[in-house]
Amino acid sequence: MRNFLKLRKNKTFDYSPRYYKGEGSPYKIEHKLDKFRSTAHTQRGIKSKVTSAMDDLKTQGDRNLRIRFLIIVAVLILLFLYIIDFDLSIFLNP
Repeated sequence: MRNFLKLRKNKTFDYSPRYYKGEGSPYKIEHKLDKFRSTAHTQRGIKSKVTSAMDDLKTQGDRNLRIRFLIIVAVLILLFLYIIDFDLSIFLNP
């Protein structure tokens, strides 16, 4: 009779892919952009989160990205104002 308290172990296989020529293990699941993210492998805790957020604020971002973002936001705001039929003449002097 089997022991009910002991769980059965899963089978393990030692398989290596035939045509894999890359570095490291082909079974390691990691996103391609994790090495560029500052929040991918952070430690837990409020202090470490605050310090990483402050470090992110200190680094300068891509200027073209900020300009493109502001243009997209402005276009979306103007489109929204056009859809709701907002009168822009209140901002102009008569």
